[in-house]
Amino acid sequence: MGLDCLSIVVHCWSEAVIDLDPEGMKLMNQRMARAALLSALVSFALCTGPGVASAKSEIKGAAILDHACGETTAKQMGLVQAGKMEEADGLATSEMQNQWKTIPADDRSMMSGMMKALSQTEDQCSNDIKANAVLEVDGPSVSLTVKKTTKDANGTSTSMTTQNFRFSGSECLISR
Repeated sequence: MGLDCLSIVVHCWSEAVIDLDPEGMKLMNQRMARAALLSALVSFALCTGPGVASAKSEIKGAAILDHACGETTAKQMGLVQAGKMEEADGLATSEMQNQWKTIPADDRSMMSGMMKALSQTEDQCSNDIKANAVLEVDGPSVSLTVKKTTKDANGTSTSMTTQNFRFSGSECLISR
């Protein structure tokens, strides 16, 4: 929980716990105590809810696919591989969608063909994430890095791909 959230909870609790009147300190009645506790608990719940991350964290392997951004990555790759570019574009931020629309139609068509040819199926993408990925979450900013090493008769090669995301409410969208 972040410092701001903690201070809100403490403030809600301390403001409601003791009522000062002209005759001296007087403990609040039972109804006020319940209201203060409820206020503090609601503040705590809002500050630690599922879409809020207060510290940088790292997720590895299969657990990435349980995160909204891991799901978005696999889904987008599957849509691109199936040639459903408009649906895949819908998983990006509005800024990226607007940039895509400014590209001339012939160029978009050519780029879409290249993206489809180079893409994986959703299952292949999910397997790569499980075996080779790290998801870094820093508040609303998230990045997924897939580092894959391949060994063959010609030697060893390493490929690394990083995708950035932004949260829009509870939805994880692909960003620059």
